[in-house]
Amino acid sequence: MRIHWIQHVPFEGLGSIEGWAGDRGHELVATRLWDQDPLPDPREIEFLIVMGGPMGVNDEATHNWLASEKALIGRTIESGSSVLGICLGAQLIASAMGAEVSANRQKEIGWFPVTLAATAGETELMSQVPREFKAFHWHGDTFQIPDGATHIASSAACRNQAFCINDRVLGLQFHIETLAGNVEALIENCSDELVDGEWIQSPDEMREGIKNSRQGTEILSTILDRLA
Repeated sequence: MRIHWIQHVPFEGLGSIEGWAGDRGHELVATRLWDQDPLPDPREIEFLIVMGGPMGVNDEATHNWLASEKALIGRTIESGSSVLGICLGAQLIASAMGAEVSANRQKEIGWFPVTLAATAGETELMSQVPREFKAFHWHGDTFQIPDGATHIASSAACRNQAFCINDRVLGLQFHIETLAGNVEALIENCSDELVDGEWIQSPDEMREGIKNSRQGTEILSTILDRLA
């Protein structure tokens, strides 16, 4: 399968998705919006992955590609192709589907538990995912659940952590793809966000939590196998 992925900043990569794709023999094709790459034709997309970034979904004045990106996401969903959005990517899917994206009541940065909603059991996509697991978070915004989507997961700091549409579209607020290098890159590039807060861990706490990435990789591989 040819998997197209969108990167918003150079320090937020695919994490464990890259290893999964290599193991399965899938081709990865990137659009690096930070490097002014053109967006692909949605008719040529089999599977679209939209990654994270520090910008907001409505920051079109400073990131003029956001409107076109949201339109691409919407057309890809309409075509029936699989779409996975992580963090900003999930917010962009929600926005493309007409749902509100706004500031969460507090920032959530570090390794914190994610709990599946009862409605997650209605989806084939999440049927093999544990009811609770620790995932990496780095966000200040949150999305409302789009019309027609199923609410999948929540955390203590953020009610809407994930949604699913027809087992083909998945939005994850949390970073289930995180590996050690991803944590270090965010600490290095977004350290100004590491202020005192109930749901903000220190760099040392985040590094200690990298042990949780093994389970995250297993969970994500199961999900990706169903989306691909």
